[in-house]
Amino acid sequence: MDLEGVADELYGLRPQDFTAARDARAAEARRAGDRALAGKIGTLRRPSLAAWASNLLVREQPEEIEPLLRIGEGLRQAHHDLDGAQLRELSRQRHLVVNALSRQARQLTAQAGHPIGEDVQREVEGILHAVLADPAAAQEWAAGRLVKAFDQTVGFPAAADDARARPARAPRTRKEAPPAESRRQKADEERRRRLEQARQEAEEAERVLAARREEAAAAERQADDAQAAVRSVEERVDELSEELAHLEEQRGQAETSARTAREQAAEADRRLREARRRAETATARVTRLDTGTGGRRATSRK
Repeated sequence: MDLEGVADELYGLRPQDFTAARDARAAEARRAGDRALAGKIGTLRRPSLAAWASNLLVREQPEEIEPLLRIGEGLRQAHHDLDGAQLRELSRQRHLVVNALSRQARQLTAQAGHPIGEDVQREVEGILHAVLADPAAAQEWAAGRLVKAFDQTVGFPAAADDARARPARAPRTRKEAPPAESRRQKADEERRRRLEQARQEAEEAERVLAARREEAAAAERQADDAQAAVRSVEERVDELSEELAHLEEQRGQAETSARTAREQAAEADRRLREARRRAETATARVTRLDTGTGGRRATSRK
């Protein structure tokens, strides 16, 4: 048994089955004398529903991994090159693929006996968008061992795609620009300012959301740890209850033996007293008889 094999096994299980299986594997490692491995297994955390659904997708649909990763590589290169036509085509593919894969993940969870809702499906979509945008996220996702959604979803804003895809205009001086063109430029500048402000607000909202997700995940981990402690205490209570019942049985047997011994001692004492009385009576009789015989002998001699 090694950590890699145990992790592969555990992250393929349903979330509700994870903790018990993890604790069982850790206990098995401890019994085998490998306390270091047991400690490492014990640190493995139960995946969130969205992470489990993503892991399930990777494990059950491995043929979908490479196409998604290729789209991500193409999108990142197109953004770098400001290739408008390529961006539009790959962005269209991105939305189609992400929507299709998130639906597949939801179907797989239902088949596994733990269906997810629309909110969790949207989290899966966020994970897939991060996979497309970030090579590190893509590598982690492809391993099929996600614990939670990525802290900050990295995406390709549609507005940014459109802005980059538009051909650049030749600069014009203020004197050359007619009044209508000047108003359009001002309107464009205002739209860009608002777009930038909206993007900043969206990024801040994503950061807050990521923080809340992390807090929820931490709370869930604490709940798992507390539940594990409860199970351990319950097991100890069961053991002590069994031991107490055994001791109670032994005490009952000891009390019965003691009562029998006391009764036997009392009977022996009664018999002793009876034997003593008989002995004393017999001795007295012997004495009387002996005294009477001696008196008759003296009278005869006279």
